[in-house]
Amino acid sequence: MNPQRPANTFRNAPPPTPRPKASNASTQRTQPLSRKPSSDQSSSRGLTRKWQQTRRFIRERPLLERIYWVVIKTFLWLFFGSMGYVVALKYVPVWVTPLIVSRWIDTFGTDESSHVYKKWRSYDSISKEAALAVVASEDQAFPTHWGFDFDEIQDAIKENQTRKRPRGASTISQQVAKNVFLWTGRSYLRKGLEVYFTALIELIWGKKRILEVYLNVAEMGSMTFGVEAASQRYYGHPAATLSRNEAARIAAVLPNPRLFLIKSPSNYIQRRTRQIARQMRYLGGQKYIRNL
Repeated sequence: MNPQRPANTFRNAPPPTPRPKASNASTQRTQPLSRKPSSDQSSSRGLTRKWQQTRRFIRERPLLERIYWVVIKTFLWLFFGSMGYVVALKYVPVWVTPLIVSRWIDTFGTDESSHVYKKWRSYDSISKEAALAVVASEDQAFPTHWGFDFDEIQDAIKENQTRKRPRGASTISQQVAKNVFLWTGRSYLRKGLEVYFTALIELIWGKKRILEVYLNVAEMGSMTFGVEAASQRYYGHPAATLSRNEAARIAAVLPNPRLFLIKSPSNYIQRRTRQIARQMRYLGGQKYIRNL
C-alpha cells in the first residue's frame, strides 16, 4: 500500500492578505516640498518682465519705435562696416589716415610746407632694426600682450598722481588703432572706440601686420609718416638698410616728432638714442621679434 503523499501546503495555503494602502496623510508626507525660486531666477524673471513692459511702451508710440529701429540699424551698420574695414586693411596698404589729414589741414595759413612725405613698404622690405627699435622704445611687451599692457597702465596711473605732465601707457596696437581709425583729440567716446578697434586688430590682423602698419603710418618728423619716408628724407637711403643707431634715433623722436628732430638731434635725443640702442641689445636683438 502506497504511503500517503504529504499535502502541498504551498498550493493549499490561503491567499495572502493584501497590505493596506497608504493613507492620504502618508502620501502627503512623501511628496517633495515645493522649492522657492532662487534669487537668480527671480532677477531674470524681473528683467524679462521689465523688458516686455519696455517693448510694449515703445510699440504704443510709433515715433519712439521708429527712432528705436533707426538706432538699432545704425549700430548694426557701423558694427559690421567697421569689421569689414578692418578685414580689408589686413591686406590693403594704409595710404591715408585721419592723423595725416589733420596734419595737412594744420598747414593751411602757415609757413609750413603742405607736402606729405609718405611711402608704404612691406614689413619684409623694412630693416628689422627699425621694428626692434620701436618695440624697445614704445612697447617692449608687444610680442606677448593682447593689445593692452595692464602692468604699464597701473604704473602710469601711480606715476601720474605726482607728475606734472602725465605719462601715457598706450601700446603699439593702441597707437595704430588711434592713428588709422580715429580722429585726433581726447574724449571718453574716442577712448572707448580705441579699445574696440585695438581688440579688433589684435584678433584679425595679428602682431606682424600691426607692426607693419605702425612702421608705415607713425609720424616720424614734420609731415613725415612712416619709416621709409623718414629714412629717405633724413638719411638718404631706404629703410631696408637702416643701422641700429639710425633706427634708434628714429624711435627716439616718436614721443613728439614735431618737436624733436632726427637730422639735428638735441642732447636729450642723443641720450635717448643710446638708451634705446642699449635696450635693443638687452632684448636679444632681432630674434626678439622674429616669431611675431
